[in-house]
Amino acid sequence: MIENDFVTAHTTVLCIIGYPIEHSMSPIMHNAAIRELNLDYIYLAFNIFPANLNLAVKGIKAFNIIGINVTIPFKQKIMKYLDEIDPIAKKIGAINAIKNDKGYLTGKNIDAEGAMKALLNAGYTVSGKNILLLGAGGAARALAYIMAEDVHKIVFVNRTEKRALKLSNQIKKYFGINAEAKKMSKNVLKDESKKADIIINTTPVGMYPNVDKSPIPAECLHEDLIVYDIVYNPLKTKLITDATQKGCKTLGGLDMLVNQGALAFEWWTNKKPDTSLMKKKIIEFLGKS
Repeated sequence: MIENDFVTAHTTVLCIIGYPIEHSMSPIMHNAAIRELNLDYIYLAFNIFPANLNLAVKGIKAFNIIGINVTIPFKQKIMKYLDEIDPIAKKIGAINAIKNDKGYLTGKNIDAEGAMKALLNAGYTVSGKNILLLGAGGAARALAYIMAEDVHKIVFVNRTEKRALKLSNQIKKYFGINAEAKKMSKNVLKDESKKADIIINTTPVGMYPNVDKSPIPAECLHEDLIVYDIVYNPLKTKLITDATQKGCKTLGGLDMLVNQGALAFEWWTNKKPDTSLMKKKIIEFLGKS
């Protein structure tokens, strides 16, 4: 047990790795859960230069860091360094959580479950819907795979059309649904948003400190849309603000963050954290910053 919030030679380390990482709220919510459960753990954030990813994995083993969250840009790249990958994560082709068992690294993807739980808790359904999905990275892959069996169609729009095309082809192959890929442009966004029921942003556009940016022009939005932005810092991105002004139903990224964080925390520690506390601490922190 940890007393007086001291870090000792017995303290177990958890962490998140990414680049950049300064925006991450994971240390806020995980350390709040650690203190509430009176565990002798600490959760840290490490800014890993992309060229040093292999060294970071060696460091995780050397320093016996037992639980690791993985964020942009490593969700796919880190997979080749792992000893075991959960079957669902392998199918998705991206991971966002690792458990270190005496140097044996197992990867999971809990982004998808966290994101879908947030949608359902907000009262939204993807069943039979046309999805316009912005991005083709790890989060996009996770969401596409978990939604594919229920949706009518997914259109992937990405800066690199080749990457979006690869993902759309995989979705069509595995699930037999209508999926398309298009290169991101204002005209494409304008045309596809008219046909969409739900727009989901999985890109980092609009994330702190670039809070004045949005991945889609406001004029592309209409009141019949549900707009889901998985960016959580700031709590209300420009996309969410624009969507609200247009009369759209909206959902920010905070609940997804908390949901996937809680799943990882329980996997690492065998303790169930208080998600309401985790969410509250992030809101308080962002309110002060």
